[in-house]
Amino acid sequence: MAANHLFAPGEGEFAAVAARLKDAEKVHVVTHIRPDADAVGSASALAQSLRALGVAVDVRIGQNSPWPENLSTIPGVNEVILGDELPDDGLVVTTDCASLDRTGRLRPALEADPSRVIVIDHHASNPGFGGMNLILPSESTTVIIRELMHYLGVELTPDIAYCLYAGLVTDTGSFRWGTPRMHRLAEELLDHGVEPRSAALDLMDAVSADDLKLMGEVMAGMTTLAAGSLTMSVLRIDDAHLSGMHQTAVESIIEYSRALTGSDIGVVFKEIHPGYWSVSLRSTVVNVAEVAAAHGGGGHVPAAGYSVAGPVDDGIEALRRTVEEMASAL
Repeated sequence: MAANHLFAPGEGEFAAVAARLKDAEKVHVVTHIRPDADAVGSASALAQSLRALGVAVDVRIGQNSPWPENLSTIPGVNEVILGDELPDDGLVVTTDCASLDRTGRLRPALEADPSRVIVIDHHASNPGFGGMNLILPSESTTVIIRELMHYLGVELTPDIAYCLYAGLVTDTGSFRWGTPRMHRLAEELLDHGVEPRSAALDLMDAVSADDLKLMGEVMAGMTTLAAGSLTMSVLRIDDAHLSGMHQTAVESIIEYSRALTGSDIGVVFKEIHPGYWSVSLRSTVVNVAEVAAAHGGGGHVPAAGYSVAGPVDDGIEALRRTVEEMASAL
């Protein structure tokens, strides 16, 4: 492996993607709805890299609601365009969108002409919905963007380094899971100005007193269910609690679900809209990407998710049956 490269030669069509990006006059970078740090970090890092080459570029998210407050320190986030408008001209690059539905209100425009779409993502469940697809197993989408920068011939800046680190540190659970590559990349990013303590505080650790109270109410409502030989610990965050919590508090609850002693799978049902739930799955013993796929979602082996509509108890029971079926096959 060449010095500073994160992927072995021949892994992914980096050169072809870089060539198409450098030839583009205009690029629209689209990242997923209800964005996290890897979504915004990868999109912003790519946008800044392309601007350094003189390419006209913007970043878009197909939703009207604002991004979470914990993402406010990521350089470029204030330039993100929200809504359902996607110009007819220009190349489109999706970052960290595991499936087409994750592009939200921009989905119809992307479906209309997949040939203009480049998909860059690290989710193994991604079906590859673009004319070009750069989908590789990695700790975060920002890892792939860093590798792509080598082929673009763009140097790291402090702002790009922070964007890349934001996705890396959050998607690895503060480096709890991943390969040695994540530490090599983290070292490089710290060498380019990232201060890890302040980044962690801004991205993951800042919670208010009100957050703690709401988190306590949610945690107190935890239920434990048997699913064959496996045990599920289930937490529910209804619309009232979710609307009052900062994103960092929500993410903390999701991570708590993973660490519960005696539980094989941690589950968090988040009521995004009344009667519509986003489900986060975490496990160290079960491939939750397969569980999520059974419900139309996807993700990684230790962390995945999907969405479901209807009464939450029905959603929980449907999930329990899926896990029970998986347990019987183990």
